Amino acid sequence: MSFAAKNFSSLLGMPGFSDTLLNNHFTLYQGYVANTNKVMELLAGMLAEGKQATPEFAELKRRFGWEFNGMRLHELYFGNLGGDGDPGKAPDLVKKLAAQWGSFDTWVTDFKATAAMRGIGWVILYQDRESGAFCNQWVNEHDVGHLAGCNPALIIDVFEHAFITDYGLKRADYIAAFMKNIKWEVAGQRAV
Repeated sequence: MSFAAKNFSSLLGMPGFSDTLLNNHFTLYQGYVANTNKVMELLAGMLAEGKQATPEFAELKRRFGWEFNGMRLHELYFGNLGGDGDPGKAPDLVKKLAAQWGSFDTWVTDFKATAAMRGIGWVILYQDRESGAFCNQWVNEHDVGHLAGCNPALIIDVFEHAFITDYGLKRADYIAAFMKNIKWEVAGQRAV
């Protein structure tokens, strides 16, 4: 089995995101896809050769999570972009967020504050599959902070590569542009 990079070129021309930034970001994403496939291939080869008890096998197993999450998180991120930022296109999700946070605006404040925190990684609006509760969660890099049993509904990439070309160090301006381009219908479909 191998994975193929998805085509997100429909995002080119999106307001607030230069084509240079997006094309660079697509190239980075394609590298995660290629590396996920390469690590899977190497692991299969090591297993076939009986090398599963080696430190190299163990490190590749750990690296697989990094590459795979880098691939999938980018797909989720690009997938929830390209909209008009109208949360009215996900009325059920908006109602649930408003009920949990007291208002939709309070949820927005929390999400944006989480995305504005210092560091590199991702911010994910997770929904707990068991309770239905939502959480804005910081995920460090690609692999630390994921919530077990939770469904990612909305994802923002807060690595510098996602914004520095267009916004320099003005992360808040990038977050504002992101919010204006959310494809809320996608986030609404991801929530249960």
